[in-house]
Amino acid sequence: MAGVDVGGGGSSGRRTGNFEVNMIPMIDLLMVTISFLLITAVWSNMSRLQADAQVPGPAQPCAGGCEEKVERKLHVITTDGQKFKLEWREGKNVLSTTEVDATSPASGGTAGIAKFPALSEALKKEWQTSGTHRAKDDVAFDRAVIHASNELPYSTLVGVMDAAASPRRDTKSGHQTAAFDVALAID
Repeated sequence: MAGVDVGGGGSSGRRTGNFEVNMIPMIDLLMVTISFLLITAVWSNMSRLQADAQVPGPAQPCAGGCEEKVERKLHVITTDGQKFKLEWREGKNVLSTTEVDATSPASGGTAGIAKFPALSEALKKEWQTSGTHRAKDDVAFDRAVIHASNELPYSTLVGVMDAAASPRRDTKSGHQTAAFDVALAID
């Protein structure tokens, strides 16, 4: 056991200052603290996300006149309460337009969320005819952008998102996954 000598004692009449201080609990505490810090340092590194501040722009900036390929996207416009408009666009160019009746959503669903079977069927048909990522070994998804106004009820928005997730495609592993990667745009 470790001890601490503070001097003193002898002929001056003072008491001796030799005391035994148990150092083992302090060493144990120090070892536990060091091991805790080492373990949490590894965990903090594993929980990081790679983020890029250039998300809307190109992944690599082009030097000189390099031409970027504009991807085809399906825009689902919900701003009119009577119909949905489906537009395939490449950049600002509208390639095709389809209108789907939105006046009679199927009731039911979870928590009163509207279902739009006509929209689901129209989205499946549009993906099958104009989708670019249909191969089983293609890991990319077609993009569906849902345009919604601030006044659109939440239950309707969720119903439109469910309809956009209804087209399915086969994957290389034999499973099925959603055909569209869905994004929201507020108009």
